[in-house]
Amino acid sequence: MSIPGMPPFGTPGAGGNPQMEGLSEKEQSMVKMMNGISESCPLKVAMSGIGGFVLGGGFGLFTAAMAYDTPLTTTGQEISSLPLRQQLKHGFKDIGNRAYSSAKNFAYIGAVYAAAECTIEGLRAKNDIKNHVAAGCITGAWLGRNAGPQAAAAGCVGFAAFSTAIEAYMRMPSEE
Repeated sequence: MSIPGMPPFGTPGAGGNPQMEGLSEKEQSMVKMMNGISESCPLKVAMSGIGGFVLGGGFGLFTAAMAYDTPLTTTGQEISSLPLRQQLKHGFKDIGNRAYSSAKNFAYIGAVYAAAECTIEGLRAKNDIKNHVAAGCITGAWLGRNAGPQAAAAGCVGFAAFSTAIEAYMRMPSEE
């Protein structure tokens, strides 16, 4: 028995997993259960959403601070005429809003991609690059669906190409 992306399980001494050798039956079942939980689709989707939120927040902070184009007026008053403390408060609030917006978008994209990839892997019962191509296509099409069929098709192609490139890089053998 094996779980995609995990080393195979087996009985100790029978060519099975050497990490399982010497463990009691209870310990082996606990290891199998933990591996099963770590490979579950809901956990993958949640972790991708959380990771996307954190990454998106950092990216949003960086881009908002670099491309700061806040309106020069607030409540009918020019920002430059306000005291420094209020200028900073307004600027940081705007940067925070942009970072939060970016974080939500990245979390959504990560969760959609992980759900698509995990579903496809479960249906195909294989873990190969085709899963990532299809998941990228589904994610890109889903993100572009409201802009029409051409945008959905372009999103499919673009996201599939991006996810394929990332996955091909991740599967390259290390040079150790």
